[in-house]
Amino acid sequence: MRKQETCKIIGEIGIVPAIRVSSAEDAAFAAEAIALAGIPIVEITMTVPGAVAVIAQLTRDNPKLAVGAGTVLTLDVARECADAGASFLTAPGFDPEIVEFAARQDVAALPGALTPTEVVHAWRAGADIVKVFPCAPVGGSNYIKSLKTSLKQIPLMAAGGVNQKTAIDFILAGSAAIGVGAELIPTEAILQRNAHRIRELARRFLGYVKDARDRLH
Repeated sequence: MRKQETCKIIGEIGIVPAIRVSSAEDAAFAAEAIALAGIPIVEITMTVPGAVAVIAQLTRDNPKLAVGAGTVLTLDVARECADAGASFLTAPGFDPEIVEFAARQDVAALPGALTPTEVVHAWRAGADIVKVFPCAPVGGSNYIKSLKTSLKQIPLMAAGGVNQKTAIDFILAGSAAIGVGAELIPTEAILQRNAHRIRELARRFLGYVKDARDRLH
């Protein structure tokens, strides 16, 4: 999937589910449950055993699914993920080499940043969306609102502290998207293979994004 299409999907859905699980089988199960719930986006973090192989399989089996790589900390890993078919690369921090590499590969770049300086540097380097991480310790949605006051042109994705209570506030504050992990993909639901639970949570988060966006218009 090309960068333009990936960014379009993320922009429309407004949710990037981060899958952090203990096995490739768990990751595949979670990704399928998320996709069937109406979120055609998954981020497979590099902490998942065999993460690159999981990305390759999901990309091959689900061509309409935007499969991204998370916690991409080195250029070598970025290259492996792109070769496996990753639609986007993201990380907790900002590495200009990875952002530049993503641009050359027509892969969306969602680097992490926290301070206004870091956000601007990531954007100027070519980031498609800047992931503000971690949000909760620095003020949550109020911090996103403060950033957007002077950085209106930069699409931000709030991550770190997004849950059912805060999701609407982050969108209202100006987040183009929210990054959600265990709040959307609970460990117990994975262990019990409870796809219904994951689908229900996905529908809730989709509802929060829609509700917030409706209020903004």
